[in-house]
Amino acid sequence: MFVKSLYLVVFLLNLTQLNCQNVPKGKPPPHDKLIVCLVSSWAVYRPGAGAFNIEDIEPSLCTHLVYCFAGFDEETNKIKSLDPWQDLEDNYGRAAYKRVVAFKDKHPHLKVTISVGGWNEGSTKYSKLAADPAARKTFIDSVMEFLAKYKFDGLDLHWDYPTGRGGQKIDRTTYVTLLKELSEAFEPKNYLLTAAIRTTKEDMNAVYDLDQLNYYLDFIYLMTYDYHGPWDGIIAPHAPIKGRTVGDILSVDYTIRYLRDRGMTMGKLILGLPMYGRTYNLVHGDIKNVEYYSTATQTIGFSGPLSKEPAFMGYNEICSAFSNRTSGWTKGWHEKSSTAYLRNGDKFISYDSPRTIADKVKLGLDYELGGFSSWSIVTDDFRGACDEEHDTYADYIARYKKFSDEATLKQALENLAEAENKISFYTIIDNKPTVTLPKANFSNYPLLRTINNAIRLISEENKVVEEIDRIKLKRTDTIEEGSSPCIRTCSEVCFYGT
Repeated sequence: MFVKSLYLVVFLLNLTQLNCQNVPKGKPPPHDKLIVCLVSSWAVYRPGAGAFNIEDIEPSLCTHLVYCFAGFDEETNKIKSLDPWQDLEDNYGRAAYKRVVAFKDKHPHLKVTISVGGWNEGSTKYSKLAADPAARKTFIDSVMEFLAKYKFDGLDLHWDYPTGRGGQKIDRTTYVTLLKELSEAFEPKNYLLTAAIRTTKEDMNAVYDLDQLNYYLDFIYLMTYDYHGPWDGIIAPHAPIKGRTVGDILSVDYTIRYLRDRGMTMGKLILGLPMYGRTYNLVHGDIKNVEYYSTATQTIGFSGPLSKEPAFMGYNEICSAFSNRTSGWTKGWHEKSSTAYLRNGDKFISYDSPRTIADKVKLGLDYELGGFSSWSIVTDDFRGACDEEHDTYADYIARYKKFSDEATLKQALENLAEAENKISFYTIIDNKPTVTLPKANFSNYPLLRTINNAIRLISEENKVVEEIDRIKLKRTDTIEEGSSPCIRTCSEVCFYGT
């Protein structure tokens, strides 16, 4: 029996078309997974090509938009805008709330929620809020009014984070109480309640009552990134699929397996995909070969030209660097962690490329997760200004090209066509299996497009592999029943018909 993956040499055919596939504008993504597009509102103030406006969002690539962030007013115990001029209409404001919610008019599939919290909001005041019954009631009442007034579909609680950064041990309990009361208030209105959680084993053990989160939340956004960074003093992938060793707990795969083994509802888990990289300054800039988990770095990385945040560069900044042929950056790939990197002298960038994203989508679907979230779409190449990375599906091809049972593949495709299974990537042309993919009708958002395309690709692969397995099982059963089509020769060679 084949494992649950498609061994197709067909990917080698018409390969150049793979990165062109996309979904049409104005329509929802053609799959059943969540694509949660997080929008960090402060990106509007970035210089030049980094400035991200609401109108730069492409809703056809998302199922959910999350506007980040609203805040909590300690004096009134109410939710509040953190940037009234940007968010609201009052006093000739730019009305970002109204503009982002307006996407639902032309894209009725879309859910738009508001996220409250974030790193800059801290933890202390949320700890006090969660521990005070009267404050919780005032806050929840204000949230209900806020959602109704601005027509949001729900709330994402992004408390960074319970029990830490000035919080108390009791936060582990009061956090659940806050979620419970929000959930009960939301139910009559059918509002969505989600939360973003930290994903190291220590945090998941000490910070969260996972059973209760699983019960009260509609979806859980996994912050599966920043496992490593320049703060470690060595080069390391900040969001590795696999860890350094089998027992390494700092990896995306470990996080998912840990939550699965704790009994979490896998369909509620939304895998966080970072659309940024971590930057490093090497201690020895003249070193020839950089080794992950080994090469020494300074503990603070350099800033990107648009984001201007230490140790951080958005994918749009990174792809601009390698698209500039005279910039001096060279590209590389760390196989074990599925991480791309750039190097220029003593500067080093470790990041998630489209290839990394495609591999993580495969991982997420293998675990039957509910979908994927992006932190944040404002650092994808939303302007379509960069060169395309042509190795997006390299790891798919490496796995599948080992197998070339074209006759069985052809039969599987014919069977699926007869059964009217909806597959569009794989067809038979001139009596041979092949791939025919439509050209993209826009070129921006390469990372978001990769998420959507990889979901469709893997979904269709699974249909085909199931049919291949069925065909092979049927042949095996036929042989076991004594009706083998073998033609015996004196050398006992068996020829099987197809």
